[in-house]
Amino acid sequence: MKPLKIITQNDMGHIALGGAFLGTGGGGDPYIGKLMAEQAIAASGPVKVIDVDDLADDALVVPVAMMGAPTVMLEKLPRGDEALAALRALEALIGRKADAVFCIEAGGLNSTIPIAVAATAGLPIVDADGMGRAFPELQMVSMTMAGVSACPMTMADEKGNAITLNTVDNLSTEKFARSITVEMGGAGLIAIYPMTGAQAKKAALRGSMSLIHNVGRIIQEEQAANRNCADRLAKDLNGFRLFEGRVMDVNRRTTGGFARGTAIIEGLDGFAGRKIQLHFQNEFLVAQTDAGEPLAMTPDLICLLDLETGVPITTETMGYGFRVIVFGLPCDPVWRSEHGLQLVGPSYFGYEHNYVPIEDLKRSAP
Repeated sequence: MKPLKIITQNDMGHIALGGAFLGTGGGGDPYIGKLMAEQAIAASGPVKVIDVDDLADDALVVPVAMMGAPTVMLEKLPRGDEALAALRALEALIGRKADAVFCIEAGGLNSTIPIAVAATAGLPIVDADGMGRAFPELQMVSMTMAGVSACPMTMADEKGNAITLNTVDNLSTEKFARSITVEMGGAGLIAIYPMTGAQAKKAALRGSMSLIHNVGRIIQEEQAANRNCADRLAKDLNGFRLFEGRVMDVNRRTTGGFARGTAIIEGLDGFAGRKIQLHFQNEFLVAQTDAGEPLAMTPDLICLLDLETGVPITTETMGYGFRVIVFGLPCDPVWRSEHGLQLVGPSYFGYEHNYVPIEDLKRSAP
């Protein structure tokens, strides 16, 4: 995979597609962020991408992101300057300017908003993130495992409100910030996990921006060749086609600052006569047969692709009648550690499954 060195307007199509794929159904609609980033790059110029090892040890690195339910973003568009306002508020609190920005997750809207902020602020973006995919809660990042505090944290909304949080631990940050997000109308923009370059070198999951760009490039190349991208993604990323079918029912609700629900998919072609269920909390977390046997589970990635075009489908846009491929991908190995599974394993979300890696589930499938 060729490292990404600079982000121009022409790269944003790839990044939006790759972010939608790695967002595992969540992370927010990347196309809103794509437009924001394109506009910022047009006004301020391309964004430099730097390797985490190129950061000075005393550099200030700040992730910026959207927090809330992705469904809200379908109707409540950002004004455009909220993420920068959150960053400026955090800089004022700390008493120094940021040296680089960072994606808190490699997926969805949160793979594009930091690019818009970087362009407008004249900052580089680090080729790394805190998840290697998207997860629904703030503490579910590699920085938590590395002992980096989420606070001080700042939040901003489209009305001009800005709020600062200091909490005792990262789970408390999630709980307090989630309730504030609800009061902000279900979505807010945040600056969080301010860290030094030395901390970033220990905490970051590397190569994320390059991976996002590469995945998007594969999807567009396969579309241009009139092929579904699932086969090539399976080959290049060691992923799996888990199921093909038609969405027969979606039970989706926005509650507590999350989009939660289930979808039932009825098999087509070689999967005819079978049904599976997808469970999601912003992101797809469990894919299982109608008998309850798991096909894939968090922290491994479960992605939904359009059966005809290969375009990734998010949880907020998925609807009745969609013809889809359910695609699975192994997570970053850090999430398979004991601490990683405590943060993002099935039991955290209330599922009864004991975690089994997706490749083992695939190997044992009939």
